[in-house]
Amino acid sequence: MCGGKETHTFKCHRRLSVTLKTQTLSLLNDLKHLMRVSSGVEETIDRRSVSSQSSSVSLSVKDLPRSTLTVTPDSPVFTGERVSLKCVINSDHSVWRYEWDKGSTKVSERHTVNRNTLTIERSETSDAGQYTCRGHIDGRSVSSQSSSAVSLSVKVLPTSTLTVTPDSPVFTGERVILKCVIESDSDWRWRNVLTYDWRSDWTYYQTEWRYVWYKGRKDNNVILKHSQHYTVNGDTLTIRGATESDQDQFWCRGERDERPNSSQSSSASLSVMDLPTSTLTVTPDSPVFTGETVNLTCVINSDHSDWRYEWYKGTNNSVMLQTSERYTVNTDTLTIRGVNESDQDQFWCRGQRDGRPNSSQESERINLSANASRSAQISVFNILSFLLAACPYLLATVVLLFKCCRARVISTEDQSQYVVTEE
Repeated sequence: MCGGKETHTFKCHRRLSVTLKTQTLSLLNDLKHLMRVSSGVEETIDRRSVSSQSSSVSLSVKDLPRSTLTVTPDSPVFTGERVSLKCVINSDHSVWRYEWDKGSTKVSERHTVNRNTLTIERSETSDAGQYTCRGHIDGRSVSSQSSSAVSLSVKVLPTSTLTVTPDSPVFTGERVILKCVIESDSDWRWRNVLTYDWRSDWTYYQTEWRYVWYKGRKDNNVILKHSQHYTVNGDTLTIRGATESDQDQFWCRGERDERPNSSQSSSASLSVMDLPTSTLTVTPDSPVFTGETVNLTCVINSDHSDWRYEWYKGTNNSVMLQTSERYTVNTDTLTIRGVNESDQDQFWCRGQRDGRPNSSQESERINLSANASRSAQISVFNILSFLLAACPYLLATVVLLFKCCRARVISTEDQSQYVVTEE
């Protein structure tokens, strides 16, 4: 139709005349039906020569109501967002049955239709396309005009890229930094919060992301918070002193108040290995004797050969040993020249290097026991043995000396008595 109102006047005369004030080439189905009926009436009236005249009936024909389709939120939408399409029919008639089309096909069954609203709960890229709607009145062959096609564009959420420094596997005790980078796309459109205009330059307005960190499987994970072990600072998660318990999957995701209000999750698997072990051996076996030369050898279980060896002595307040008059540090060997009682302590070693792993585990602590020298022990034994062997002779000598002294005393007393008597 060309628009406007059409008025059709029907009169039943001797010959039924139909006056149509219209500019259309075809009439509505109802009008065609009416004309077919009218033709039958005309023939009947002609045959019966009825000359009576009915009162005139005015038939008003209007354009089909227009349908308007709106989309919330504004296109483009992002995957996972809830999208509502609303069909508004410009009509006083309130009972409409709505029909939705996507291109040349009906909409998917997974979409929810509630009267004049089509809802897509979690949009996917497959939901992109041209959507139209129109209304039908039940019981009548009347429908509204189809709405203008509305193009729905569905974009994937920005991706999050998770990087790990240093590269996995990491070693126990290492400091690990995980960084979450959310892509920026120049094709995104960002809303100016002052004018609410859309701009194609994404740098014109961008809301800061809030980063959420997870640990564990995607279906069973925990949110990481700031703690003694973890430091969460925006897009960076720091693990201080990695342990075997950190061997897991880590995830990051961005959230913000503007659209898109979230990013896709990204994961990285963290593998944690033990540091190479260190083994300390002592030659000769402990206990050693004072004055001996002792060699301590540190063996690191590693394929690397560029280790720098550190030697320590002591328990709680260990001191690192350097080459001195009595100590010689030669890479993996510590030599103690002329062991004395001050060397009786705990010794241990570990390795350091410039690459990763940059250290080994500490070796087990070895107690070095220093006894008196063998020559000193032999001298004392010989003295004691001699004394024991000579003891009977000494005892006999003492007895003889005692008897001799006593005999001389008695003899002197007798002589003195004899001299006195003679006077």
